[in-house]
Amino acid sequence: MKQTATSDHETKIGVLNALGAFVIWGLSPLYYRAIGEAPALEILAHRAIWSLLLTLLLVGVTGQLRTFITLFRNFRIQLTLLLSSLLVSVNWLGFIWAVNNGKALEASMGYYIMPIIMVVLGRLFLDERLNRNQMISLLLVSLGVLNLLVAFQQLPWIALLLSLSFGFYSLVRKKVAVSALVGLTMECLFLAPLAAIYLFYLKHQGVLVFGSGEITFDLLLISSGLVTALPLILFTSASKRLRLGTLGLVQYLNPTCQFLLAVFLFNEPFSNHHLHTFILIWLGLTIFTLDSRKRFKQEAEIR
Repeated sequence: MKQTATSDHETKIGVLNALGAFVIWGLSPLYYRAIGEAPALEILAHRAIWSLLLTLLLVGVTGQLRTFITLFRNFRIQLTLLLSSLLVSVNWLGFIWAVNNGKALEASMGYYIMPIIMVVLGRLFLDERLNRNQMISLLLVSLGVLNLLVAFQQLPWIALLLSLSFGFYSLVRKKVAVSALVGLTMECLFLAPLAAIYLFYLKHQGVLVFGSGEITFDLLLISSGLVTALPLILFTSASKRLRLGTLGLVQYLNPTCQFLLAVFLFNEPFSNHHLHTFILIWLGLTIFTLDSRKRFKQEAEIR
């Protein structure tokens, strides 16, 4: 009985942590809109620098400093994390730009299709086979993207950029056996020098937004480190306590919150073409999720 109670308690903590992570990510467009006075590149630079300072502190507090230091002795891991830092910076920049340029709806689409993109990348680079349901899901998502291409004569490039950049980021990070926090710290360490040089350049040109207005706005920019690190820590905690299938279901809170914000708060255009595309994507995701849960249960029974 005691073990069951402990297990239930851990599951509840895991669910709360997962909800916290995905709700913060889902509501993050509100934050980036609030600091939208600054250009996307400056916001990205602040995100890298303040995230580095916060993650270094957290690495020390959580007793992972020695693990972090050992990364400097492994050139292969450093190169891998350098690549992942470039990929995650593209993802961050694309999302920030999208939110502040009327593309939050398309950004939400990118995070909806991301799980299926990751399955495709697994097939291409890790020789993971696609089953019939996964193929159907991929076909439905592709039809959704094609629908927008035909309707508006342009690809939903933000959605593809965000899903592909994070998909490749996950693929690269899969090859490095370090915790999410330690890995993020090293990634920010790679990005911070370039970010600092860029901010000094903006200062020299007299166009740096940070420090030129109210202190509250500067504090908001500084808090980008917390907005970056907090959901990641919650997600990491949740992933240790929850089944993959449960986590996979809760993750759709993120794009759903973004979708609702884009349509009902930001008043972005939502035509019948968008509706048809999202219906195809949601249908594909439903098939994909049900299939994932079924396979997870089968694997659990085998074990």
